[in-house]
Amino acid sequence: MLEIQQSAPNFVLYDAQENLHQLSDYRDQWLVIYFYPKDNTPGCTKEACALRDDSAAFADIKTKVVGISTDNSKSHLNFSQKQSIPFTLLADPEGKISAAYGALFKLGPIKFCKRHSFIIDPAGKIAKIYRTVSPGLHSQELLRDLQVLQKID
Repeated sequence: MLEIQQSAPNFVLYDAQENLHQLSDYRDQWLVIYFYPKDNTPGCTKEACALRDDSAAFADIKTKVVGISTDNSKSHLNFSQKQSIPFTLLADPEGKISAAYGALFKLGPIKFCKRHSFIIDPAGKIAKIYRTVSPGLHSQELLRDLQVLQKID
């Protein structure tokens, strides 16, 4: 089980445009990684749109947001275009990264991400872990916690 101040598990995943991303791409900046079950479902759309609507606030505090699910890149492309998602969505179809973060649910052949989030500090360490997330309220919760973590007034 992951803990605060532990190094965040590395990832190497493709985004909606088939570009490769890895944790080191976000070194020296704050990062929110949020895991979500499925593109184009009500709760996941609500969460993504709240993060989208707060994207300027995340940019103001120099924080990148990355969403990860077990959906493929094509599904992410459709979802991000349909909802005008300005941040990166990464495809983890095998669920390996989701499992490394303790965010994978498996039931026989069915697997999807649990709604978990992590704040990663500029050194690549886990600064905050969220195992219970309310889709409509989580974006504001992340912003408040980032301001505390970054010691912003």
